[in-house]
Amino acid sequence: MPKDIPVTKQVPASDLTTCEATRQMLEKARKDGVVLNLDRAVDMKPCPIGVESACCKHCFMGPCRINPRDPYKKVGICGATIDTITARNLARNVATGSASHNDHGQHILHLFKGIIEKSVTDFSIADTRKLQNLATELGIDTEDRSVEDVAKDLCDELEKTFSNVDGEMPFMKRVPAATLELWRKDGIVPRGAMKEVMEMMSRTHIGCDQDYNHLMKQISRTALADGWGGSMVATELSDIMFGTPSPIVAEVNMGVLKEDHVNVIVHGHEPAMFEGMLAGVNDPFFIQAAKDKGAAGINLVGMCCSGAEMMSRHGIPHAGNFSSTEAVLVTGAVDAMVVDIQCIKQGLAQVAKCYDTHLITTSDRAHIEGATHIQFDETDPRTCTDEVLIKAISRFGSRSQPIQIPNQVQKGIQGFSHEYIEYMLGGTFRGSYSPLNDNIINGRIRGVAGVVGCTNPKVKQDYVHVELVRELIKNDVLVLQTGCSQIALSKAGFLTPEAAALAGPGLSEVCETVGMPPVLGLGSCVDNTRILIAASAMVKAGGLGNSIADLPAAGCAPEWMSEKALAIGQYFVSSGVYTVFGVGFPALSGTRFHDLLFNGLEQQGYGKWGMAKDPIEIARLMIDHIDKKRSQLGIDKARERVLVDMNDRRALA
Repeated sequence: MPKDIPVTKQVPASDLTTCEATRQMLEKARKDGVVLNLDRAVDMKPCPIGVESACCKHCFMGPCRINPRDPYKKVGICGATIDTITARNLARNVATGSASHNDHGQHILHLFKGIIEKSVTDFSIADTRKLQNLATELGIDTEDRSVEDVAKDLCDELEKTFSNVDGEMPFMKRVPAATLELWRKDGIVPRGAMKEVMEMMSRTHIGCDQDYNHLMKQISRTALADGWGGSMVATELSDIMFGTPSPIVAEVNMGVLKEDHVNVIVHGHEPAMFEGMLAGVNDPFFIQAAKDKGAAGINLVGMCCSGAEMMSRHGIPHAGNFSSTEAVLVTGAVDAMVVDIQCIKQGLAQVAKCYDTHLITTSDRAHIEGATHIQFDETDPRTCTDEVLIKAISRFGSRSQPIQIPNQVQKGIQGFSHEYIEYMLGGTFRGSYSPLNDNIINGRIRGVAGVVGCTNPKVKQDYVHVELVRELIKNDVLVLQTGCSQIALSKAGFLTPEAAALAGPGLSEVCETVGMPPVLGLGSCVDNTRILIAASAMVKAGGLGNSIADLPAAGCAPEWMSEKALAIGQYFVSSGVYTVFGVGFPALSGTRFHDLLFNGLEQQGYGKWGMAKDPIEIARLMIDHIDKKRSQLGIDKARERVLVDMNDRRALA
């Protein structure tokens, strides 16, 4: 077995993860002489200046480094202050994150167009009702028109999300009026995604925009082009093409692997790749081919965000989140890991080599040195998926590695789309968010929190996610989840109706009445847009203010690590949501730009940023904000109601 690059520092595996399966595989990897990301993180010492975003590398007069302990003592060679430097750095982070999501959204739109034009025949429109509803919402006439004609007009309308150079993005029609009015007043309504990202990169070039307040406006505009643009397009069209999720039971953790099956893991963010693999593994030809090699069948498993999306849509089992993607290969049971784009570690190639696993890239936007590339083409998906299955089945027949699969499997209910939440609360004929608002007003539910995002090896895997959510639901806060956070809470058993016992008395009462968990899983990180739609629906339902900023709601990414997370966080802040990040934040405390992010934006009518590392502290920040919004709405007294038992009722009578 080839050895990996050694590390000089190592700590007990139990200090690095709360996931028992990942702990077992980390310890096995160490015995095998294989280094995983969790150990590499311990061995890596971050730059103390870079971690504070106090250095600038945007031209070659530098790099310029500012002392974080005395940030106004010195400026960059061009004269840039610490505020300009940190604003530029955040701006480029947000631009990259927004570009990543918008690229994904445009790719989904291209697939949708291919279905309409019939150049793509292996996929089709699965949810015509959502197609009609979305078209109507965007002002497209649907009466007495064919699905194909409506779909073509919808495609043309959504194309403006990316190509507009002026005007407003189509989904601005969904934004609450008061929120949109604020954006128009401040000039931050996104036009087209390509325009916003291009302008953001231009304005952060040496010698361009050097006013952090002015940069902040384009940062917000670029982030909004993600949440209300490409990400929303991706979620809505994926539902239309592959089916809108509704609650479904799915298994999570490495125990979903099966020693007697050919195990194929799909990891990344593109649903078409996964849908193509799903068709392939159900082909009788390949099932028989697997049996001819001695396997009981083919086991298709997801990881990371495309895994969360397929888990929510089809109940496909999920092996783990971002921090476990290398560890799962250590089982020796993975015959092929198929990846596309985003959140895919280059380190997978070396770990896969150590365990004779096929690592296969499929997107022209993400090749990995040392991996096998098989291009996925939506017009001919089986060429790719068939070759993957041939390799995986062949590997099963010649397995040489010892198999060790952790006996860890948890079940949870996934797939709470915006549409299903509305139906769940109001029924078929009167779907509405009013019952949710009513229970917030009467105090049974304190407020709503979105807990989302990645895992980060700087902190103990899953720990902050789980303890934060435990504290929130205990205090009657309903939690909505996406991405790797959703997987962390699934493994911890929070996505079942029985988890209502962990909630406070008010939230527990609502959960038991409706038959739902206190934590609702919405899908992948792109599906954060479902939270935006839900927030807008809450405003529309009435009783909780006129804008998203009025809602008793907060968001958090406890273990964030990517530039996409910063773009997501900023589009929530710009939409009016108080958003707390764990781990750290790339803006130096005590500077004017930091004060703008953490205080000034809220004073302008937006949300604001928060930062804390301890899960209880994060929960307290979020709950305090929710209580502040309840007080401003005049509904804080409702929480003082006294729950009385039958003897008390008789005494009152």
